[in-house]
Amino acid sequence: MSCAKPRELIHAYLDGELDVVRSVEMEEHLKECTTCAEAYDALRSLRSELSVQELSFKAPPSLHKRIRKALRVEAQSEGSSWAIGWRWLSAAVPVAAVAVFALAVLPLLGRSGGGDRLIDEVISGHVRSLMVEHLTDVASSDKHTVKPWFDGKLDFSPAVVDLADHGFPLLGGRLDYVEGRPVAALVYGRHKHFINLFVWPSPVASAGEEEAVSRHGFTLIHWSAGGMMYWAVSDLNPAELGEFAGFVRERAAPSAAASG
Repeated sequence: MSCAKPRELIHAYLDGELDVVRSVEMEEHLKECTTCAEAYDALRSLRSELSVQELSFKAPPSLHKRIRKALRVEAQSEGSSWAIGWRWLSAAVPVAAVAVFALAVLPLLGRSGGGDRLIDEVISGHVRSLMVEHLTDVASSDKHTVKPWFDGKLDFSPAVVDLADHGFPLLGGRLDYVEGRPVAALVYGRHKHFINLFVWPSPVASAGEEEAVSRHGFTLIHWSAGGMMYWAVSDLNPAELGEFAGFVRERAAPSAAASG
């Protein structure tokens, strides 16, 4: 890895926003490159100095209420919850604007109770993949390219299905983290929308019924099958995401059986 790329990623590495592969690459590079290591140490020291209590500001509860009220009004005016959606963000908004929007959204995620924590983690993974322009580690519409890419990077092999004939083309895959463990994130498209399908081993062997929830303007559908957990998340409407989930369930089961 040359110094050009690490200098672009050093802030993301410091903030813990990189995927597993890039984090390892950065760690190795910092061991070998004195210049980048000094820059990283300087940034870390600056963060430490800025974190002193005298320089911190805790937003009052009234501000949180005003933000939530403004978001509800915006959602109602657009006809659906947070209809400004990621199709608009991904197509036209500068990265800086996306970052500002995410800074307002992401702190609201993770304030829920334990039961909603997994939902918030899945949404956060979806949001981050759009915000930092890191949608895929392997960009390909060929399932025979995407599936082998995960070999050696995970302790399981995710089923990768091609749904282009149903209007949900495969865009690629990447490594992500959910509940403190690495998971497979398969990325699909639907017009100008993106769908993240997170897959990891299920703690229970039996198949689970499909469940849908809506949070923060996103629709999530999750189920378990073939010893795997599946979480699909997008700003798509529930009906279309439900179609997607149904096609995945239909095709992933034979694929998993064949790989076994």
